[in-house]
Amino acid sequence: MTFGLEFDAGPDHTARTRFADGAPGSGPHALLEGLNEPQRQAVTHAGSPLLIVAGAGSGKTRVLTHRIAYLLDERHAHPGEILAITFTNKAAAEMRERVETLVGPRSRVMWVSTFHSACVRILRREAAHLGWKTNFTIYDSDDARRLLSQIVKDAGLDAKKNSPRWLAAEISNLKNELIDPEQAIAKADGAKATLVADIYSQYQQRLRQAEAVDFDDLIVETVHLFRAFPAVAQFYRRRFRHVLVDEYQDTNHAQYMLIRELVGHSGGEVEPAELCVVGDADQSIYAFRGATIRNILEFERDFPDAKCILLEQNYRSTQTILEAANKVIRHNGDRGREKNLWTAQDDGSRILGYAAENEHDEAGWIAKQIDDLTDSGKATFSQMAIFYRTNAQSRAFEEVFVRRGIPYKVVGGVRFYERKEVRDLLAYLKLTVNEDDTVAARRVINVPKRGIGDKAVSCVDVLADRESISFPAALRRVEEAIGVSPRAKGSIQKFNALLSEASALAADHPPEVVLEKIIADTGYLEGLADSRDPRDEGRIENVQELVSVAHEYTERTLANAELASAAERDSLSEDELAALDANSSEIEPTVAGFLEHVALVSDADQVPTAADEGGVVTLMTLHTAKGLEFDAVFLAGLDEGMFPHERSKANQKELEEERRLAYVGLTRARKYLHLTRASTRTIFGRPEFYTPSQFLREIPGELIEWDSPDPLSASKGIGSSALGVKTRTMASFGQPIVMKEPSDVPALDIGDRVSHDKFGLGHVVELKGSGPRAQARIDFGGGEPKWIILRVAPISKL
Repeated sequence: MTFGLEFDAGPDHTARTRFADGAPGSGPHALLEGLNEPQRQAVTHAGSPLLIVAGAGSGKTRVLTHRIAYLLDERHAHPGEILAITFTNKAAAEMRERVETLVGPRSRVMWVSTFHSACVRILRREAAHLGWKTNFTIYDSDDARRLLSQIVKDAGLDAKKNSPRWLAAEISNLKNELIDPEQAIAKADGAKATLVADIYSQYQQRLRQAEAVDFDDLIVETVHLFRAFPAVAQFYRRRFRHVLVDEYQDTNHAQYMLIRELVGHSGGEVEPAELCVVGDADQSIYAFRGATIRNILEFERDFPDAKCILLEQNYRSTQTILEAANKVIRHNGDRGREKNLWTAQDDGSRILGYAAENEHDEAGWIAKQIDDLTDSGKATFSQMAIFYRTNAQSRAFEEVFVRRGIPYKVVGGVRFYERKEVRDLLAYLKLTVNEDDTVAARRVINVPKRGIGDKAVSCVDVLADRESISFPAALRRVEEAIGVSPRAKGSIQKFNALLSEASALAADHPPEVVLEKIIADTGYLEGLADSRDPRDEGRIENVQELVSVAHEYTERTLANAELASAAERDSLSEDELAALDANSSEIEPTVAGFLEHVALVSDADQVPTAADEGGVVTLMTLHTAKGLEFDAVFLAGLDEGMFPHERSKANQKELEEERRLAYVGLTRARKYLHLTRASTRTIFGRPEFYTPSQFLREIPGELIEWDSPDPLSASKGIGSSALGVKTRTMASFGQPIVMKEPSDVPALDIGDRVSHDKFGLGHVVELKGSGPRAQARIDFGGGEPKWIILRVAPISKL
């Protein structure tokens, strides 16, 4: 059944709503139909702050979109008064489309965006208050690390002891807590903290000099703007009378304070806005990014008059899957309001488990299950996903999938926008809208090679330091730089001229046109085409793809501009038209807009969509899986030390976050859930031994059907005493691994026949290692030969 609504403007241009199938509908009943009672309460609540504790799969997006539609149609809110914040571009686009389906094009006037996108819009509009140019550049993590590398180099510090990655993380932590460089210096209580504070100060100075901000600055500077300029804060408080925040459990302190500033407080010139937050403490998994679970656990303390509504009915998963997730998460102590997910669906099939010998065996079994699911018509490739704790685990799956012809995509690996050739061309684009972008200029000053060496760059650096100007500004004054050779000086002047022409083009042309000019004028493609490096063929394709991406951005932006068509504009009030026209810059394709779009793309936005041919199997870390759902899910690597991660052993808070991560993984599955582990994994070229994850032990045994000996049974598993061999126990968490004494390890030669307790008869096809690391590759006659570690395998020579 479809619950979406379509917008229909009557002859008097009064907004009406009707069901998508054409049945007339108006008033609250149309918007509340199909919602359960707690959902209805969440949609209709008015007045006090509202906390919606939304369990996994409980329809929170539907509740949010219907609440927005209810605000517009039943409470007569102006669409320009609504600010809805999500964490990914994909979620924002989905919410925007759903609301437009419900109430029509006037919803375009609302702000539905990520935290960062909303702050970019505010900062560009209010840049003059901060003394900024409106065309400031947004530095991503790679840009930030490059700038920090230059600071470390200029300071004569050891880059290994003071890595840019570590410094970036330390500075990000300070910003997330709204600690500025002066405060960091004042609070520093040791040499390490003092060093970080000093570099933080230099980093911020260079960002300002380059007319740039990093991701954290977008939030921090908006909070600073509101605090430093009360009139600006009042403007946005008057504008946004309804603030809705999704995934509230993932907010950090800076984001929390941004929300408080936007909403306002009692006793202010403007009554506080109506705040609605949606979240689930059981799905708080981003502490490593600065997210604090405190924000949602203490919401009712922060807002004493708040109302809390629990959404526990799940519309995604079978009861068996939900029961497993419920049992696991109950082992956490700090959960806030306890939930018990339930569904009106049936129990569904049991969870299928597999205890593998090693990661290759694990990947092979998963590949077989994928083939079985597709062959039986139970799921397509695009309806299946593999989740794992760390990116390194994807390698074994990729190797097997390539051999078996299973189409797949790894999400969160080397992103398209992180490839060298793509970053080079984006750096050129950045310089067309921000002529002071130091990191971009340093990146491409000699790319492709144009005879500008390190000596010339150093001479320009001296000029920049002497005159206290940006590196690109010094390039434009290269005539004043001492020591630059005539040849290098001529090359720099040509570089400046190239950028000047491209900047002029960028003023009134879409990004793909500017990009094509840069590619042509620099000879970038010719350099790749003439290369003998086979990888450069793929780089040429990436350059072409970037032009295509820019063209798609232009087409999408122009399509949005069709909102200005007479039919749609006629349905908007004068106030709505004025609000829409105030945002007109967003419906014109510009280089700056394209760069902003690229900068704010996240891993979650890379998740592939279903294709007509069945699509691809998605491989991703559990952190990236949040907010997604698939018919069939494979949760791999359930080994103690792998998941939960080794570093959580001695820290209860980290262990609870790992358990929440497991809960997220389990609740992504609609119909079929698979759990796998491996007794041994090759880490840094050496076999490491693992015991079953404690999360497996927390799932009731009757919910899991093992397609292997049950690894949690004392009488089964690898190294069972039934083998009749001397054994010793390797100390570890959970179920002990039983290892043979060296004298009991069978001595094998290629061609020997063996018997394995689980895989049956086979013959040895390859050997490697010796002593406790001895391994044999054995063909058991069913698919690929398996690598077996002889010291732990239940194997005997025939």
